[in-house]
Amino acid sequence: MSDADFRATVRDWLATHLTGEFAALAGTGGPGREHENIPLRTAWERELGDAGWIGLGWPQANGGGGASIAQQVIFFEEYARAGGPGRLSHIGEYLLAPTLIAFGTEEQRRRFLPPIAAATEFWCQGYSEPDAGSDLAAVQTRAVRDGDVWRITGQKVWTSLAHIADWCFVLARTDPQAPKHRGLSYLLVPMDQPGVQVRPITQLTGSSEFNEVFFDDAVTAAENIVGQPGDGWRVATGTLAFERGVATLGQQLGFARELDDVIGTARAGGVHDDPVWRDRITDAWIGLQVLRHHALRTLGTPEGDLPGVEASVAKLLWAPWHQQLGELAMAVAGPAATLTGDEFSDIQRLFLFTRADTIYGGSNEIQRNIIADRLLGRVPRG
Repeated sequence: MSDADFRATVRDWLATHLTGEFAALAGTGGPGREHENIPLRTAWERELGDAGWIGLGWPQANGGGGASIAQQVIFFEEYARAGGPGRLSHIGEYLLAPTLIAFGTEEQRRRFLPPIAAATEFWCQGYSEPDAGSDLAAVQTRAVRDGDVWRITGQKVWTSLAHIADWCFVLARTDPQAPKHRGLSYLLVPMDQPGVQVRPITQLTGSSEFNEVFFDDAVTAAENIVGQPGDGWRVATGTLAFERGVATLGQQLGFARELDDVIGTARAGGVHDDPVWRDRITDAWIGLQVLRHHALRTLGTPEGDLPGVEASVAKLLWAPWHQQLGELAMAVAGPAATLTGDEFSDIQRLFLFTRADTIYGGSNEIQRNIIADRLLGRVPRG
């Protein structure tokens, strides 16, 4: 199928399916708004799964669509154009699934990929801890092999969507005597068990999409380890590379929608003809094009290769840009932006949520260290 035909297929499907009860989902969900319409968005995920849109870029041998990067970009573009809601299955689809394809066993792929593709199992990411955020190798959650199971004890924090997740991929310390990068393992842990407790974290926006997750002698089967014991750092950094892969295009299309809202606010307020405001809005648009072209350039890595420092460069590009967009939104809205009613407006929510952009997903300081270490060779490895 040509790219043009593929675009028409995606557009037609969205036009005929994002209707009826699903029409109410247009523009909902996503960062800062993950609390919206969870039951209906869950049903929408299964609608996508039934049509084969989940796992579009996975190899066909692994149950995916085998779509080219160009076709994946087209899907994101059309999904954003149609106002598709924020995705609930993205952690499984774009983080865990590529990790299992790259590092997992055939049995793990057969067990976990089909439920991700069908949106019958959702995932969360168990990386950050109170004393191990950007310094991920400092995690203290412990896992001990006990016969045919692993027993996990510890705490994770800032765990997105843990309150709706069925499974969590957990970075845990399995060899406390080894150097910190070498004593880690990557475990797949079921959430619905007595040893797992999820506590939502109320954010500045008043919503709770992040969580604390406590593991108190939680268990998972011995075979639910990706890679070998002690190989968790390699697998976990592989997942982080996938996190900043093709899925970033969907993120950027969300940014474009936010920028459109800012431009609409400027027009409604009559400031869009002011040359100072026009310059600031134009700068924001140019920055968004830089993000897009950087992402497209770095997606051209040969199949099977993991992105390198490009992922860290991308984080340094989009996080400050998004924060500045939130600040621009508030400035364009004027004094009224400082007033709230029963709920925050979209602009207020954008401003508040973007305060965390330069921290989560690896702080900007850590990203600079990664670039210095891997590209410039100026930081000794731990």
